[in-house]
Amino acid sequence: MTTILVVDDDPTVREVVSRYLSRDGHQVMERSNGVDGLYAALSESPDLVVLDLMMPGMNGLAVCRELRRHSAVPVIMLTALGEESDRVVGLEYGADDYVTKPFSPRELALRVAGVLRRSRHDHMPAPVSPAPVGATVDGDLRIDAAARSVTRGGTALQLTVREFDLLTFFLAHRGQVFSRSELMERVWGWTFGDESTVTVHVRRLREKIEPDPANPRRVVTVWGVGYRYDETS
Repeated sequence: MTTILVVDDDPTVREVVSRYLSRDGHQVMERSNGVDGLYAALSESPDLVVLDLMMPGMNGLAVCRELRRHSAVPVIMLTALGEESDRVVGLEYGADDYVTKPFSPRELALRVAGVLRRSRHDHMPAPVSPAPVGATVDGDLRIDAAARSVTRGGTALQLTVREFDLLTFFLAHRGQVFSRSELMERVWGWTFGDESTVTVHVRRLREKIEPDPANPRRVVTVWGVGYRYDETS
């Protein structure tokens, strides 16, 4: 049974979300503020965190930023803010997905199922180049698909679920150019949504796998088209 942590200062939201997730067979923990939510996320090791953005005291962005220093647990952000810039900020702080309030609890449950599915070993692209068994190597970068782990120069990298999926997709299609809409659909199965999500995840991925993120050598931009992965070795 998977454990979901729901952090929201609104008791009604917590109740509704918990009820729907429980119906799907998840064990649900609830916390009403950011400080308690962060402590629970770090001490109880849930499989996924549903995190409200706007909370008094320690808000969702602060929780997500601090959580990302210690854990790659998937995070779905709940936000009442509809502006693109607000959603992008949440992604930049390390959220894997977001749902805008008011939302359908069933939609949230489906998003949770999708993120959990990707965080396990389902639908993982297989390495396509010669490499040690179960791993893909590109220069100082080593990706172990079975363990869902990535190291650069021997140092472990903390990639989120969506960052890992994006990296393995790029590696399986080296040298091919993909638009943002193609990446949304082929990597995460989204046929609609905000394409700036892809831009944010590419930026975050570059910060972790590129020696110089400002001048990327692996995930390169093809202006007017999209992105391409170039081997460095």
